[in-house]
Amino acid sequence: MGMHDGHRQRLKTEFLARPDSFPDHKALELLLFYANPRSDTNPLAHALMDRFGSLAGVLDASPAELQKVPGVGEHAAVLLKCVKELSGRYLAGRTGMDNIVDSSRTAFSVLRPYFFGARNERVCVLCMDGKRKLLGVRQVAEGNVNAVEVTTRLIVEAALSLNATGLILAHNHVSGLALPSPEDRATTLHLRDVLSRVGVELDDHIIFTDDDAVSLRDSGFFSSI
Repeated sequence: MGMHDGHRQRLKTEFLARPDSFPDHKALELLLFYANPRSDTNPLAHALMDRFGSLAGVLDASPAELQKVPGVGEHAAVLLKCVKELSGRYLAGRTGMDNIVDSSRTAFSVLRPYFFGARNERVCVLCMDGKRKLLGVRQVAEGNVNAVEVTTRLIVEAALSLNATGLILAHNHVSGLALPSPEDRATTLHLRDVLSRVGVELDDHIIFTDDDAVSLRDSGFFSSI
């Protein structure tokens, strides 16, 4: 047995006993076993967490940024990017397509995976039929960190392609504040008007941040216009 084999086995056993409460740096150390089969990955896990600030920061980092950390080669960079990609797909798959979108809470859970790990602002639409059954979610735009040009034509096309009668607009603020801006409110009014002309009701506009979400409908905006 190699000098690290006993430590690795203990860490695996500890993880399987309490995966939900396993610390981030230890989870990263464990993951790196599979890219670095022989070396001690504890210092590398700490170096990655220190450089990128958090486990989310490590998973968000580009392969080129990751490989600037001594000890991170292509294997480790691919593994880390794959974990993030699989996590997003898992969350999207868990939401299912047979949801009835009967509340903002349901809309949050359906839409959140589409903003998982987003580093730019993006715009998505959730399309529903007359019984509020989920027909699909489409990403219609992605912009730079400061602004995203809401493309009305693409939103209308997405709604019509899914035969939607109801639509929820969603976008994220990478600033970390989910408060709607004056531009968000103006966009909501404009889009509601355009969609109504093609027989689609704009039901809500939801703004996401990494750990929060705000519904303009719940905030009373729709009842005031």
